[in-house]
Amino acid sequence: MTNDAVSPGLWALAWRRLRADRVAMAALAVVGLFLLMLALSATGLLAADWEEEVAVNYAPPTFVGADAATAALARPQRPAPPNAFDPLADELEALKRDVARNHPPVEKALTLPFGADKWGHDVLKKTIKGGETSIVVGLVAAFVAVALGTLFGAVSGFYGGIIDDLFNWFYSVFTSIPSILMILAVAAVLQQKGVTTIVLILGLTGWTGPYRLIRAEYIKHKAREYVMAADAIGASNWRKMFSHIFPNVSHVALVQVSILVVGFIKAEVILSFLGFGVPVGTVSWGSMLNEAQNELILGKWWQLAAAAGAMAILVTAFSLFTDALRDALDPKLK
Repeated sequence: MTNDAVSPGLWALAWRRLRADRVAMAALAVVGLFLLMLALSATGLLAADWEEEVAVNYAPPTFVGADAATAALARPQRPAPPNAFDPLADELEALKRDVARNHPPVEKALTLPFGADKWGHDVLKKTIKGGETSIVVGLVAAFVAVALGTLFGAVSGFYGGIIDDLFNWFYSVFTSIPSILMILAVAAVLQQKGVTTIVLILGLTGWTGPYRLIRAEYIKHKAREYVMAADAIGASNWRKMFSHIFPNVSHVALVQVSILVVGFIKAEVILSFLGFGVPVGTVSWGSMLNEAQNELILGKWWQLAAAAGAMAILVTAFSLFTDALRDALDPKLK
């Protein structure tokens, strides 16, 4: 009697472990919700009109209610009495009536679900649009860093010798400087703002962690039997490195991507808060926190709460999912 059952692979076992972890699945659902929000915002289906002044300045959240000062801003002002000594008074009044006729005033809201900033922008839509920038920076920079770390680690661990010594010296130089100081130093040297610049800064300075882990995996796997068999049939070194070894260490790269996304989102917030991040006209969670520090002095706390709350929820969910994914991909766990 033959047994036709196929033994499940690494990814099937990992998915089975993840499904059994309720916290991991809840965290994955939160991350998926943020990614869906990112896709809708990028395509213009969500928060496309975040720059419109839909409310009075510093309109409070709806659950707080409009205060007396906010209500006074929306109350129609009594026209000033005409100045009999002004020879252009009649012409100015006619011009004002013509402007009012062609451009009727838009009634602005006194409150919004999460309030408004100093220009009357909806904080909720602004948070969604800012999340698009921060999440894109975190994801793309993480993929760049892991791609560089994987390439350097594969070459270093597989070839060894003087090539390994050269990469280890390069790695030691980067790790001898605190990461946040390295990021700020590169940002100060470039003196350019933009999403692409932030991605390059974070990607070019964040490859050291993936490099160390991937190098160790390649040193371990290059002596395995399946690599020797590939060498016996005449496979090239690059084919052995990326067609034979990499699929067996890809779970390490995946975990590193999820870890770096969290760190890079926080790094982007720090850079934008310090003025090295996104340029004027581009919103991110970091730029919102930078604006909110002045609003907080006036007692306007809702923009700070919205940006910090959204970032905290995403980072916490990503961290919980990363821990669960690391445990699920650990072959030592039964």
